[in-house]
Amino acid sequence: MEKLKSLEYDLRYLQAALELIERYLLSDDIFWPLGETPPEGEPDYPQMTLDGVLLARARLSARPKTAVQQDQVGKVTSDLDYQRSRHRVAWERKARECYRVRLRMWGDFLQEYRDNPGDNADRYAYEVRLRVMLNLLKPEIGSQNATEAQLLIGLDKILKGVFVDGGFIWDEGIKAGFPRDEYWYLYGSLPRLAENR
Repeated sequence: MEKLKSLEYDLRYLQAALELIERYLLSDDIFWPLGETPPEGEPDYPQMTLDGVLLARARLSARPKTAVQQDQVGKVTSDLDYQRSRHRVAWERKARECYRVRLRMWGDFLQEYRDNPGDNADRYAYEVRLRVMLNLLKPEIGSQNATEAQLLIGLDKILKGVFVDGGFIWDEGIKAGFPRDEYWYLYGSLPRLAENR
């Protein structure tokens, strides 16, 4: 199971991202240095991306929170919504760029799995975040490129051909934010051995 980052981890990520978001949105870069220290005992932060921001926000929204935490999450969410509306064109452009990058990365992972299931099946719980990011980016990009939409449908078909249905693979603390009907790929795994289908 992919270890859940703490509420504090995601909150710090979003607070740091908000300080940089305007410059990031107006830049040509997809990945942006964050420069934030994670809570003790947790992994280093990845570089900031728009889809990383959306994923951290989705995890925060899903988690149970104290009243104080609810206020903190509410403030960061409100600030993000403000930046989204203030820089709507740049936000959509960045979302489209991130979508293309994550679609390629997700396709690369699935190909690596098909080429060598034994070495790549265990990576699924981590790599599936790319598929979640694609889902979170879709409403942000305005009209979707038809070729990209068809490519994702094809990748989902490949995944469904080998997918083993099961329980929620991320931490139960965020399960409510990722329902099975929409995020079916978080409810199962990939076999270590390829089957003849």
